[in-house]
Amino acid sequence: LVQLSALLIVLPGGEAIFSVATNKLASVVGTASAAVTFARRVPIDRRHAVPMAVAAFVGAISGALLAAALPSRVLTVVVLIALIGVGIYTWRRPELGAVHAPRFPRRTQGAVMIAGGAAIGFYDGLAGPGTGSFLVFLLVGLVGYAFLQASATAKVVNTATNLGALVFFVPAGVVLLGLGAVLAVANLTGAVVGARMAVERGSAFVRRVFLVVVAVLVVTLAFRLAVA
Repeated sequence: LVQLSALLIVLPGGEAIFSVATNKLASVVGTASAAVTFARRVPIDRRHAVPMAVAAFVGAISGALLAAALPSRVLTVVVLIALIGVGIYTWRRPELGAVHAPRFPRRTQGAVMIAGGAAIGFYDGLAGPGTGSFLVFLLVGLVGYAFLQASATAKVVNTATNLGALVFFVPAGVVLLGLGAVLAVANLTGAVVGARMAVERGSAFVRRVFLVVVAVLVVTLAFRLAVA
């Protein structure tokens, strides 16, 4: 959300692909550290989270391969519309994600999470903004997770999507390693602090933060479209 937007403004390397790829290097450190922090304090259903992460990993590789094929403006419009819908739906249902109550039998739940992970992983490899929000909304709005458990699972899956994208971006030579390393240190610090805060304050707090993040992302993407 913030990191990629900042990189796109500065545009290191001269092309957007360098910003997207370098963002993945920094983000994988942040998401992995947050996932570890959550895993120590919040129960994660590994039987479902791991297959979902694997599907997301494969999807992210596919998305990265097509990163240059889809016009960025078209993708931005699609993401903007989706995020507005997600934000309104979550805001109008204050009870959403308050309790952990999966809606499907375990086998069906696993299939839904794998399919959703693959689709969102593909999007993350292709572009990325809002991936964490989409993962949380999938787990809360469709699967029936509480926001806290959804956030913990989303960090595990998001780590896999970042790794999948890097499988393509690193050999392609579009990751700026020095800049990525500096961003990774900052990302690590913020991720650990944020995950601990989420665990301490619970699902209601995470829901409020989620809505703020979605709103900021909508404004950011709308502004980008307006000035493009």
